Amino acid sequence: MSSLTKHRKAALGASVALATLAAGPARAQSVAEMAARMDAMQRQMLAMQQELAALRRQAGTQRQALVGEARERRALTREQARLAERQSRQQQVAQAGGPGGARPAASEHTPVILANDLICNAGSYALGPAMCFTPGGFVELAGFYRSANVVSDVATDFNGIPFRNGPQSRESEFRFSARQSRLSGLFAARVEPTLQVSGYYEIDFLAAGVTSNSRESNSYVPRIRQIFATVDSLDTGWHVLAGQAWSLITTDLAGITPLKEQIPLTIDAQYVVGFNWTRNPQVRVVKDVMPGLWAGLSFESPQSILPPSPFAAPSTVNVNNSGDAAGLLNNSTTYSNNSVPDIAGKLAFEPGFGHYEVKGLVRFFDDRVAPTALAGTLRSPGRSDGAVGYGFGGAATLPVIDKRLDLQVSGLAGQGIGRYGSSQLPDFALKADGSIAPIPVFQLLAGGVFHVQPGTDLYVYAGWEHASRAGAASTAGYGSPTLVVTGCDVEGAASGTCQAETRDIRQITGGFWHDLYKGQFGRLVAGAQVSYTERDAFRGAQGIQPSAHLVTGLTSLRYYPF
Repeated sequence: MSSLTKHRKAALGASVALATLAAGPARAQSVAEMAARMDAMQRQMLAMQQELAALRRQAGTQRQALVGEARERRALTREQARLAERQSRQQQVAQAGGPGGARPAASEHTPVILANDLICNAGSYALGPAMCFTPGGFVELAGFYRSANVVSDVATDFNGIPFRNGPQSRESEFRFSARQSRLSGLFAARVEPTLQVSGYYEIDFLAAGVTSNSRESNSYVPRIRQIFATVDSLDTGWHVLAGQAWSLITTDLAGITPLKEQIPLTIDAQYVVGFNWTRNPQVRVVKDVMPGLWAGLSFESPQSILPPSPFAAPSTVNVNNSGDAAGLLNNSTTYSNNSVPDIAGKLAFEPGFGHYEVKGLVRFFDDRVAPTALAGTLRSPGRSDGAVGYGFGGAATLPVIDKRLDLQVSGLAGQGIGRYGSSQLPDFALKADGSIAPIPVFQLLAGGVFHVQPGTDLYVYAGWEHASRAGAASTAGYGSPTLVVTGCDVEGAASGTCQAETRDIRQITGGFWHDLYKGQFGRLVAGAQVSYTERDAFRGAQGIQPSAHLVTGLTSLRYYPF
């Protein structure tokens, strides 16, 4: 009991005693009873105060517990919302598609290979409790006409357009082909709730044994377009790809996403001049940095393209070698000397309107110069030379009219990057001393796709690839002004009088795709394309600049059974 209470009781006792003395015996009992009741009330109030204090302490503890529970509930709600949004995006990706699966999916960031969840999507087949298989591909009959005889299948050799001295420039060609028909399959397995492993393969029939090489599409028999595996950590945003796929340099439709590359809608299997691409083995790592921002780094299989004839390396310089059949490479073609993979990097961002990319490329070239005899018995020592190629570029895709018109532009400039363009301009030539001279190159592409109605697309592209002079002023260099080109426009002139080397290749092309049928039995699509391509050479002796052009028309009928 507090001292204050004691004082109050003492005062109360004194008051009661005085009142008792004053009032006499008659009232003493009444005053005593009143004092007892007041004392009881004091004790009751004290007990209530103690109970109230205990309740306050308990309420504080409960409030802290409720705050913690609410915080956990909010975190769980955010995680559920994130997963719901991811599932929604996956469904949107799975529903997206155009001719050949190439129509853009607006503001879609989730890889197609993540579209299959524990419950397989329509068109997929369950191979187990946590694995789905999605078949794909098409059967195609293509027909094509070229105003000059390039002697090519459905893929046009843009850098092989003949000049007027040869009979092929004055002939035309027409062919049918079913070799671009394609088979594909996607396996997707959910290892853990936030960890998915996927495998994808895609093949066509556009290869012959003697055409297999490692330059751009790695077209070995059977022709592998893509075959890769991916590991995707959904909670951390890390993605790893290993296998043969489109180069990281190739522009994407959304994020940095396998199977969502922005591939031109052309029937021509070499696509269009100015398009940056390869399909080659690689190891790629991508990070979802934050919403709307992705970063990727890729180590890709190297290979260098050397200039065609009249280029000739001195006998003392080794720049490439024939493949070893015993080592399972094509012995009817050559392979460059490379000791380091190509390194590509990319940043992709989507601020709310459109898709944008900034990308870079580093390459490494090697050759070997043999010892040469000097005066008497002296010999200069042999040496190994190296050089670095590089490129910087960007891309933008703009949905100018929502669901109606998409515009795109992309470009890459640097030296030693010819391999990454559809025209296949050379990567390097040689200096007078046999050392490597990377060739300066730029590649540009602009295009538009107009979605006329569901199932009908119109497209147009314009591209330009340019190479500059490099290296020795002879056939060991590239674009030498001393080259003889006087016979390039003279029919029947000797090949030695047309030593033309390509400086510029320009193209404009357009076409359409239209669904003839789309329903439960698959999809039947018809398409047509027309292109005009111009090939200009460097000015040679007597200031003559050879030029050639090609008009190509293509049609396609494709059936997508899946």
